[in-house]
Amino acid sequence: MKIVAESQARELYTVPEAMVRLNLSRTVIYELIRSGRLLTVTQGRRRLIPAASLSGYVDLLISEAVAAAHDRPA
Repeated sequence: MKIVAESQARELYTVPEAMVRLNLSRTVIYELIRSGRLLTVTQGRRRLIPAASLSGYVDLLISEAVAAAHDRPA
């Protein structure tokens, strides 16, 4: 029996899996998709979110936070 490690990198995530990874609601995930801040691909009728898109969104949030911190007066 072969056991696959959970830490093994995945390339695509379903919307519910992305909700768990980002700790966001379904509504927020779909709003991010509609606004273009979270990119998706489709396979048949399934909407999937690439791991790179999730990482890119987190990187975007970090860069926005850094920019906001630099814009605040000391």
